[in-house]
Amino acid sequence: MEMHRILNHEGRQLHYRDEGRENSNTLVLLHGFMQNLDVWTSLVLSYMHDMRVITVDLPGHGYSSSYSDIHTMDFMARCVKAVLEYAGVEQCVMMGHSMGGYVALSFAEQYPYALRGLGLLHSHALADDEEKRQQRMNACEQIHRNRSEYILNFIPSLFDQSKQSELEQEIKDLKEQSLETTEQSLIAAEQGMMRRPHHINTLKRLHVPCLFIYGKNDSRLPLEVAVSQAMVPQHSEIMILDHVAHMAHLESREYVRLRIRDFVSVCYL
Repeated sequence: MEMHRILNHEGRQLHYRDEGRENSNTLVLLHGFMQNLDVWTSLVLSYMHDMRVITVDLPGHGYSSSYSDIHTMDFMARCVKAVLEYAGVEQCVMMGHSMGGYVALSFAEQYPYALRGLGLLHSHALADDEEKRQQRMNACEQIHRNRSEYILNFIPSLFDQSKQSELEQEIKDLKEQSLETTEQSLIAAEQGMMRRPHHINTLKRLHVPCLFIYGKNDSRLPLEVAVSQAMVPQHSEIMILDHVAHMAHLESREYVRLRIRDFVSVCYL
């Protein structure tokens, strides 16, 4: 795989990778909270001979700079748009995991003309309710008190209990990725997620296919909420996986790999 490419943006750096075949179907993958573009490596290696794949370190994650005390989803989406413009990408299929899905929804609201399709992987279009905002405030306090302890406890909780032994190396790698994220960046992302608006109307207005991928055992997203949102877009496809929690792209790698590949093909018909 290629080394990171760098965009100097507003006096700071955004890191990304641009792999595969130019002038072909383009897939953009946006990682979740605490993670970075390396979480997509296995998918990129599978896709790069058939399509163009762009992965981005979102602000404050991976090697990308932290910009402020609050990284809103709208701001992160504008950063992604800047990367795509720099890379010469006019349209793409965008797939976002968890927080990356919130960024993808904001991108869809701001730049619908730039999408051929939208995918949400363990993500949704609702704003935080009061209970969830309080949870994020508590998380910020825990991160401030002991960032490393918070990360080491948080990462295993993303995986289904039945998969944790099988995915021991993946969990270890994810912990190491996450430990590179600073306290400031973690809190900036939590603050940004806390402030995001509803995007149900964004889904209603989209004229492109939407793909929803969820795990039956995802404690962070009730399945009934997930399924109800999959009914909103004009063209909607949904995949629900058994024995999967919040990390389907690692917990059920082959199913997710094939499903996203097929979805990209449909979006470019």
